[in-house]
Amino acid sequence: MKRTKTLKIANTALFAALICAATVTVQVPVPATHGYVNLGDCFVILAGVFLGPLCGALAGGFGSALSDIIFGYTAYAPATLMIKALMALTAGIITRKFKSRHGIILGALPAEIIMTGGYLLYESVILRYGRAAFAEIPMNLIQGAAGMIASYLLYSAIYKSEKLKRILSGKGE
Repeated sequence: MKRTKTLKIANTALFAALICAATVTVQVPVPATHGYVNLGDCFVILAGVFLGPLCGALAGGFGSALSDIIFGYTAYAPATLMIKALMALTAGIITRKFKSRHGIILGALPAEIIMTGGYLLYESVILRYGRAAFAEIPMNLIQGAAGMIASYLLYSAIYKSEKLKRILSGKGE
């Protein structure tokens, strides 16, 4: 029991680091919006799926917010913490209801809708960009699609290994 709990904590920290690394290393700059598209969403979704909704939310929120801080997007860090945590939570809850490897798409789609809507709301209301925030929607949709596709492909590869699934889920070898 204690080993399983320790493994779950370690995997949560590992996923947070992986999310941060994927966000800061795999970037496509968007000059028009001064932002970037990244593959962090892939690992946010996978965190929710493998770690479960709560640990996935912790990893997704903290790993993504840390990447905002590293790159100087500190104004976005609080929103990112909440949005990415909600993404992982949603992906984790929905995917758990569908035991097939295709169930990840059913979890990833609403998660990416949360991301797009969450940033739109944050930028238009909190950052007071107003209608200008709508300019981010196409890039957020592209990032969302990339996150869904990448998470599906990676999950499909992992799905074939029962041992790897158990380890990533914190259930031990």
